Amino acid sequence: MLIELNEDTLQDLVAKEEKVIVQFSASWCGNCRIMKPKFKKLASENDDLTFVLVDAENSPESRKLANVSNLPTFATFVNGKLVNETQTNKAEVLTELVNEIK
Repeated sequence: MLIELNEDTLQDLVAKEEKVIVQFSASWCGNCRIMKPKFKKLASENDDLTFVLVDAENSPESRKLANVSNLPTFATFVNGKLVNETQTNKAEVLTELVNEIK
């Protein structure tokens, strides 16, 4: 499942979904635009996980959940708790993050 958050409500989503992977990005971020199709492809291949796209510029409370300081940041949550977060523009690192919580 892929969700694009339009409101700063990631905390609610993470609390109700068992396994969540999030891409924090911004419209001006080139690496974010490069990673977005890869993120969406992984979402289509992993029905057992919840994939969430968050606009980091418009979601300050959501950013705090993963201590976002650089973009793109990817974060994984299991049962409401942050498991891992990383900044990357490499698809293989993103795949490793997904495999960690499967």
